[in-house]
Amino acid sequence: MKLYEFEAGGLFRQEGIPVPDFVVTDSPTQVRQATEKIGPPVVVKAQVLTGGRGLAGGVQVAESPEQAEEIARQILKSTIKGLPVSKVMVVKKAEVAREFYLGVTIDGLIGSPMVILSTAGGVSIEETAKTHPEMVVSNQIPILSGLSLPGAEKMTQKAGLDSDDSARIAEILHKLYHVFRKYDATIAEINPLVRTAKGEYLALDAKMEIDDSALFRHPDLSILPEDRIASPLEKKGRQIGVAYVELDGEVGIISTGAGLGMATMDIVSQRYRPANFLETGGGISEELLYQVMELIMQKQGLRAVFINLLGGINPIHEGARGIVRFLQEHPTNIPIVARVMGNRQEETRQILREGGVEVATEVATEKCVEHLFRRLEGGR
Repeated sequence: MKLYEFEAGGLFRQEGIPVPDFVVTDSPTQVRQATEKIGPPVVVKAQVLTGGRGLAGGVQVAESPEQAEEIARQILKSTIKGLPVSKVMVVKKAEVAREFYLGVTIDGLIGSPMVILSTAGGVSIEETAKTHPEMVVSNQIPILSGLSLPGAEKMTQKAGLDSDDSARIAEILHKLYHVFRKYDATIAEINPLVRTAKGEYLALDAKMEIDDSALFRHPDLSILPEDRIASPLEKKGRQIGVAYVELDGEVGIISTGAGLGMATMDIVSQRYRPANFLETGGGISEELLYQVMELIMQKQGLRAVFINLLGGINPIHEGARGIVRFLQEHPTNIPIVARVMGNRQEETRQILREGGVEVATEVATEKCVEHLFRRLEGGR
């Protein structure tokens, strides 16, 4: 679950990370009043749960209270990557002498925390690692021992920082790791951490994502994951208990496993764009697959659906009944092709065929998706 910048900044501040004073509001008038109190110039920043705010005009400098009010009015009417802006953050513009990047995330390969420090901040860490790897220091952290302050100091020294920068940034990096572990985060990032012209260190941007499964341990946050889902279809997916991610394509995909779903997306992507990622997980039922079909078919611009059912722990024959019941109640002209493998596959195939679904019997998903391609391209 993503946090807004002001929420992440608030948690950073609680743990002793230096964060500049800020005001969050949905009122342009209050932005002007905050600017008068803080003193211009200020930065007005859209609060949305996505990156790319700067390029979209969601981060702007105001030289006067009146200008800050007008900028806030414009930003609050805007959308960024399809997300409406309902709040803005006002913060004093810092006189930056140098920028750094500090981050903690999960190394997906080995499943342990990874701490990253870069002497180039304010830019994409991925791009920096690609073009100037010598400017990036990373370290895998044993989950039981964590990142000690001496360990953080070794990283800053390895990055070539002088004694003043090294000591202060090591302290902040150590605290950032503490926030990461305390709140069961999947990422905690400061980009940039700056040293100002006056020698202060400030986290000018704060990013955090928390593991949804650990939210029960943090009732103090008072955050419901459903409240952070902007897409109505993704919200419905969560409500019915499936993993659903809305995409920009035209081919809907239903799969009974995450790996199976991702592989199916890759195959479909060779010629068409997936409209979604969806995996049902284990324990599917007639009612669940009915609701899944209802969800998939709501996507605007949908041209076809590919269903990839793998029987094992899943009673796929029950799921097939839900698919057919939906199609009987909501007839459609778009092609629907299914691949069915595993436990009770022949029974499941028969149920789907009788319900008007084309069933591809090849073993390989690639061959089965070819049936869908032919339907989309006018063949049989």
